[in-house]
Amino acid sequence: MLALLAGSVLLPNAAAVETTALPGGIARIRLGKAAQPPVVRLGDTRVLVMREGGQWSAIVGVPLLAGAGSVLSVDIDGGRESAHIVVGAKKYAEQHLTIPPERDDLSAADLEQFERERQHLAELLRTFSKPAPSTLHLVSPARGRRTGSFGLRRTINGTPRAPHSGLDIAAPAGTRVVAAAAGRAIDSGTYLFLGETILLDHGQGLLSLYAHLRRKHLLVGQAVKAGAAIGEVGATGRATGPHLHFAVYLKGTAIDPRILLAKS
Repeated sequence: MLALLAGSVLLPNAAAVETTALPGGIARIRLGKAAQPPVVRLGDTRVLVMREGGQWSAIVGVPLLAGAGSVLSVDIDGGRESAHIVVGAKKYAEQHLTIPPERDDLSAADLEQFERERQHLAELLRTFSKPAPSTLHLVSPARGRRTGSFGLRRTINGTPRAPHSGLDIAAPAGTRVVAAAAGRAIDSGTYLFLGETILLDHGQGLLSLYAHLRRKHLLVGQAVKAGAAIGEVGATGRATGPHLHFAVYLKGTAIDPRILLAKS
């Protein structure tokens, strides 16, 4: 877990600074003790800024597919300062599978549904709301064995698939699922692959997703506290057995949940 954490960097009114981070990890940029939080952007995307230890910090998610050596440029207060995040090398586990073609192919109707759902979810993951979260520490959303690893790269029948964007927690059907942090439900839907799914907004682009649920106990717009029950583990969608797919996003960028989860 520690290997994914970027070294913190402090901006003492310098023109530009540089730090490193790994794909699927976070970079933390210290912004000083100004009275008001600086506005930080990665390209045209707002970045989470929150109080930590009496000063402001920008928390930047590094995309899983960012190549080693690539640079993410962060703009602070409209160019008053800037920071450059150099992406390091991180090799995630790989898995090569051969399955019957009929299990791998999607019908035209399924493809259309998948694309519609993909666009809908991508739009939700761009949510940026106020206020900022009070903490980045998450509670475990379910009791169980952590299985499917974040970043796993699967090749099925010779075709590379998107890396695994979350953490799987194996647990019996009906196991209680709780909110990993205080937030508000911005989606409670049924997806082709994810099945019954809840998406929580924790503020300023920090979101958490809970998928393959058997039951959901939360309505869109409803606020919850950290640790409050929101559903039950299931095997809905394209799941091979009961488990919780748990994902964490920073303004649409999936990050390894283990970075923020409390040890358990």
